[in-house]
Amino acid sequence: MPIHRREMLAGIGGGATIGLAGCTSSSDGGDDDEPEISGETITLTTTTSTYDTGLIDELNAPFEDRYGVTVDTVSQGTGAALETGRSGDSDVVMVHARSLEDEFIEDGYGVNRRDVMFNDFVVVGTSDDPAGITGGNDVEAALTTIAEKGATFVSRGDDSGTHAKELELWDAAGVGEFGEWYREAGQGMSEVIMQVGQTGDYTLADRGSFLSMQSEIDLDIHVEGPIEGGPELLANPYGIVAVNPAVHDGVEYDLSMAYIGYLTGPEGREIIEEYTLEGEQLFFPEAISEEPNFQQYVPEDWAPSEADD
Repeated sequence: MPIHRREMLAGIGGGATIGLAGCTSSSDGGDDDEPEISGETITLTTTTSTYDTGLIDELNAPFEDRYGVTVDTVSQGTGAALETGRSGDSDVVMVHARSLEDEFIEDGYGVNRRDVMFNDFVVVGTSDDPAGITGGNDVEAALTTIAEKGATFVSRGDDSGTHAKELELWDAAGVGEFGEWYREAGQGMSEVIMQVGQTGDYTLADRGSFLSMQSEIDLDIHVEGPIEGGPELLANPYGIVAVNPAVHDGVEYDLSMAYIGYLTGPEGREIIEEYTLEGEQLFFPEAISEEPNFQQYVPEDWAPSEADD
């Protein structure tokens, strides 16, 4: 999908301020049914999992209707989505690879990160289970068995958040060499799941994408993630980050922050919580909590120095 940079609206350049709550009065103080931000567009780069499941469309529609704006959604793997943000060709990024998000922030390209939601990863394959990994939730042991038996494993191989997690899991399993049994598809999650369903292999998938395609494929979950009692190693958190306007002064920062506030607020939480396919909840909101997690705003390994105390 081609990405087109938007022209800044003339009214913004003249010092007008976009209210984060979506002002409904005109800048000259007169009454006006149209919000000041009406007609504007922000570009969101996000993962194939949030886009292909239909969740993003469900989230964006109320926001667009309320403020009279457009959210131009670009579906990419996490690495590509963050790279689009680095180049200033998107305003806000929602992805699921914390180490890559942290790098994005540490390099100065992203600000005001927030947790949004989570699901988990699962190892899926055909019911005949040629490597015999069903029945255990030790993902490291399962991957070691797949490698030892030379059972075909299809990797996304696309620098996505799922691909980053998969490489982390192979490393944790101590598998450093891949033979002919390991195939890189270089495609999105839906395409890989379809391929595995046709060829009888294994792959790592996020639960949301897998559940959204269950009616189209004949695959089983062989190793569960933490949602169904599996290891925390398979947790799959999603975060959202605004592109830094100090680096790219053409980004729609104010509107992006309004969008982040909406997504992580009560309305966004409710939509995420109630979004189901075939009766299955795909994602679980975590932006609002009685016990705030301050680490969500900064890289995970960051801590204040003694001088800051």
